[in-house]
Amino acid sequence: MSDRVTLTIKDGIADVLLSRPDKRNALDMAMFEAIADTIRTLEDADDLRCVVLSGEGADFCAGLDLSLMQDAQAVAGNLIERTYGDANLFQYVAWGWRMLPVPVIAAVRGNAFGGGCQIMLGADIRIAAPDAAVALMEMRWGIIPDMGAFPIIRSLLKDDDARELVYTAKVLQADEAVKVGLLTRIADDPLTEAMTLAGTIAGQSPMAIRAAKRMLNAMHDKSAAELLHAESEEQIALLAALGQQKR
Repeated sequence: MSDRVTLTIKDGIADVLLSRPDKRNALDMAMFEAIADTIRTLEDADDLRCVVLSGEGADFCAGLDLSLMQDAQAVAGNLIERTYGDANLFQYVAWGWRMLPVPVIAAVRGNAFGGGCQIMLGADIRIAAPDAAVALMEMRWGIIPDMGAFPIIRSLLKDDDARELVYTAKVLQADEAVKVGLLTRIADDPLTEAMTLAGTIAGQSPMAIRAAKRMLNAMHDKSAAELLHAESEEQIALLAALGQQKR
């Protein structure tokens, strides 16, 4: 895709690599734009079945490049405009993974701090190395997490855990992050584990997987009545497709 993100798709599985290892995959404008372009490309990939997202080198993503903080007013001027559906560019690089029609698995080594943590949280499943560390670190810079963190963590964390982590910018080691819900589980080789899981998901019915993600995304926003109706609509469509396959 660019010198910031590489994308390879094989057997329906997209291998997405944040590729700025000399800067610990820190997020400059070129990185933001490359991630957004990658998500847009994947949105249009009809044969896509699963995505694995990782970082090149020792870290998943160390967060914002400090050069962006030095030009905070210029960045602030780009926050209100909704350039990617409901999101701005900075939100889309995290929220976009959640809104992709297929599951996304993050394989995390080293640090996932600040914006890097929020990008990781956009994944459906987050598998980390034992020595990984994660943090919603924005409070250290006098700002708040604003890359989609709040609509994501409301479905992952207890309210008081979310408040403590945002207020304090506390760094969590992998085992602590699993306990509160920021990470799914720990693996010695998270990328291999993620690829194996992606293969399992890719082997399922692609229509059913996409329907399941739509339902799971709606689960925390819709009423029970709306979810019950959506279940029925999704199932009718899947049964009709199965009927067509048998003819």
